[in-house]
Amino acid sequence: MHTVTIIGTLADNYTYVIESYGSAVVIDPGEASPVMRSLDRSCATLLASVCTHGHFDHTGGNEELLRRTSCQVLVPGASDGDATLNIGPFTFTVLRTPGHSADSVCLYVRPTAEQPGDLFTGDTLFCGGCGRLFTRSPETMWDSLQKLAVLPPDTRVFCGHDYMLENYEFASVLEPDNEEVYARLQEARALAADGSFTVPSTIAVERASNPFLRAGDPRMKRALGMESSSDVEVFAAIRRSKDRF
Repeated sequence: MHTVTIIGTLADNYTYVIESYGSAVVIDPGEASPVMRSLDRSCATLLASVCTHGHFDHTGGNEELLRRTSCQVLVPGASDGDATLNIGPFTFTVLRTPGHSADSVCLYVRPTAEQPGDLFTGDTLFCGGCGRLFTRSPETMWDSLQKLAVLPPDTRVFCGHDYMLENYEFASVLEPDNEEVYARLQEARALAADGSFTVPSTIAVERASNPFLRAGDPRMKRALGMESSSDVEVFAAIRRSKDRF
């Protein structure tokens, strides 16, 4: 069993502290101080900081965490393929998911009898969205998103930023009559009004309502007037529209 503590950092980043039996791993520490306060409360020992990619808002706390705890600092995106990462009691499957950046990975904790799987997606998959294409390759990002979409439906999704409200405002413009999108938009508005965290989502929820995962859905293609277009072409059109939104 493990717990996941959600920490808001910087303007809209999410950082996560995973703990089990007194050991901890932090994922994407944009800042060190909130992580240290969380560890002080739980009295857990930080074994490692693991980053989904090298952008500063996901790595900015590493130097201070290393200085204060002597933890490992790992940015595993340079590996050539999916791999297993063992840190103390934790086992992560490192899924290579380039698209937002060339080094982007997602970190997957496989399900157990006690818990569903957990997926830490960085800037690849958001609640209702996906990351900007700094690689300029829609094909690459679409392939990466499909790798995530086939994970078990109850997999919990912990993303790198809180963009949920804006993402579902955009999705509702694309498909104003989509009931799943409307329900998520109402949920996002309620969470924003309460100042609550918008994570975790699940793979099932994202597959049903996230327009970027639904580029192959005939309903989406009809909504965009792109019935004869390929899935990648539809995905690229959605991404371009979101960039201008």
